[in-house]
Amino acid sequence: METHKVVSRDEWLTARQELLTEEKEYTRQRDRLSAARRALPWVKVEKRYVFDTPAGKKTLAELFDGRSQLVVDHFMLGPGWGEGCVGCSFGADHIDNSLVHLEHHDVSTVVVSRAPLAEIEAYKKRMGWTFNWVSSHGSDFNYDYHVSFSKDDLAKGKVFYNYRMTENGMEELPGLSVFFKDGDDVYHTYSSYARGAEELLTTYMVLDLTPKGRNESGPMDWVKRHDEYEDSARARS
Repeated sequence: METHKVVSRDEWLTARQELLTEEKEYTRQRDRLSAARRALPWVKVEKRYVFDTPAGKKTLAELFDGRSQLVVDHFMLGPGWGEGCVGCSFGADHIDNSLVHLEHHDVSTVVVSRAPLAEIEAYKKRMGWTFNWVSSHGSDFNYDYHVSFSKDDLAKGKVFYNYRMTENGMEELPGLSVFFKDGDDVYHTYSSYARGAEELLTTYMVLDLTPKGRNESGPMDWVKRHDEYEDSARARS
């Protein structure tokens, strides 16, 4: 590790107060950005989407589970994959403990993947997660929200992802979408892709406070599925 500047407590306090000014401005800017996000216009969802769930077929409206707001985590798990994307699995590790708070504040959360439900359930059991995870297999949902791409899409060389045409297309890509339900009507209010939902990864937020930071040469290049770390209590034999 490179040598870091070491100063007196008084010098440190001066530097810390200067940084605090920047941190406060960042907080105010984040509040302004959040307000602008909430002020975005909505799009009424006209298409009827049906998902396979452990409780049977459910429509998008039924996934709200009696609440008015729904957050959808687009998880990269395609048909026949056997296991989910490492990065999406890292993100999913942050979901379960937040559910009780979100659900008591009028927000339902559901994870959606294109893999058949049996494949989702097998991986979910392996990882020990309890959140609601459903299958959009056979539905246009993933394609309409630009997180899954057909062979024809990929053959064109570019796909529409993160609000632009990109050459970095894959069969599945990550994202997050938000919906609002008013009576029988459902509205799409927001979607974010790539690093857009990074603040939900509290592990990263903690690492950003530490001297070494994320300490990675590429996004998540150190991350493993939580049962694949060598000293994991859940490591498979």
